[in-house]
Amino acid sequence: MADTQVDEKQAAKAARRADKLARQIGSFAKEHGGAEGQIAYIGQRGARIVLVGEDGGWGDLVAPSHAVAKSAVEKSGITVHEDFDGEFAAKVKTGPYEWTRMAGIQLGGPKNG
Repeated sequence: MADTQVDEKQAAKAARRADKLARQIGSFAKEHGGAEGQIAYIGQRGARIVLVGEDGGWGDLVAPSHAVAKSAVEKSGITVHEDFDGEFAAKVKTGPYEWTRMAGIQLGGPKNG
C-alpha cells in the first residue's frame, strides 16, 4: 500500500514538472516564432531539452528524467529531432558572446569556468 502511494506521488510530481516544462517551451516558442527541440540524456541529472526558435534563438531546459522531458515536448507540440545536427543545428544563430565563451582561452576569450 505504501509503495503505491509513493509511486502515485512521484507520478504526480513528474506530471507537474512536465506541465511546467511544456509551458516554458510554449513561452519560448511564442517568443521566437515557433521552436523545435532535441532531448539529450545528461546522466543522473536527467535530460536536457535543447530548443531552437524559428528566429535562430536558442536555449535549453533540464528535466529530471528522459520520460519527463519527452512528456513535456509532447505536451508543447514542438517538433523533436533525434540528433542535434544538419539542418536543425544550422538554424542556431550565435553572437559574439557565444563565440568568445566557446573559444575560451584559445582565442583570447574569457576562461570557461
